Amino acid sequence: MLEITNLVKRYGQNDPVLKGLDLKVDGSSVVSIVGASGAGKSTLLRCINRLVEPTSGSIKLNGNELVNLRGSELRHSRRRIGMVFQGFNLIDRLTVMENVLSGRLGYVSFFQALTRRFPQADINRAFHLMERVGIAHYADKRADQLSGGERQRVAVVRALMQEPEILLADEPTASLDPKTSQQIMSLLQRLASEMSLPVLINIHNVTQARMYTDRIVGMRHGQMIFDGAPKDFNQDALDAIYGGIESPDEDNGEPDTADDHTQGALV
Repeated sequence: MLEITNLVKRYGQNDPVLKGLDLKVDGSSVVSIVGASGAGKSTLLRCINRLVEPTSGSIKLNGNELVNLRGSELRHSRRRIGMVFQGFNLIDRLTVMENVLSGRLGYVSFFQALTRRFPQADINRAFHLMERVGIAHYADKRADQLSGGERQRVAVVRALMQEPEILLADEPTASLDPKTSQQIMSLLQRLASEMSLPVLINIHNVTQARMYTDRIVGMRHGQMIFDGAPKDFNQDALDAIYGGIESPDEDNGEPDTADDHTQGALV
């Protein structure tokens, strides 16, 4: 279970980006976070995996506090948190298999990582997961030769190679066409069920949030103002979250601009 209590994130002397946020995610649920640009969605995900430092509050994963971890303890905790990025964050010159195996870097020695000599068990698991998402036949293909949807599937498998206790996805469909976006959302939904893995997705596309997630969390100005089932996400909730403006029903490929300053960090 992910349990967030009174989470605050402030940059400098500016108003807080996150304002005392509380959230629980457990089981194999798929939870979407929606809200206008600048609502704090990306910052929330990056606080969870400590790509940005929370100002105050508590973040617990299966009872283990993450906020105060440093050094090797922090590195070990990040192994338990899979992350899928909007921009894929693959190494283009490496093959699909090499990119996937990079998800095991936190588990092998420096020499093994440097020489890319991974245990056979890791290689077997990589093939198994790639078959599961339909990309095993691309194992020896360079990442820069893949389509956007194929690249995102590689990114999903790389995250799963960490054997995570939770999977975070930051706008995983924003760079994809509508059909491929639906395929990726369906894949995340299926994997959550099959692997009993909680998934937390930051997404602009309200229609996909309704279709592919079990629960919708709506944010505005760093606060949670809706938390419920997709069937309860009505026009009043939309107006409260988006301020009466038309909500986005299709991704436009643009990032959450207010959170862009944190996008360059890697797990």
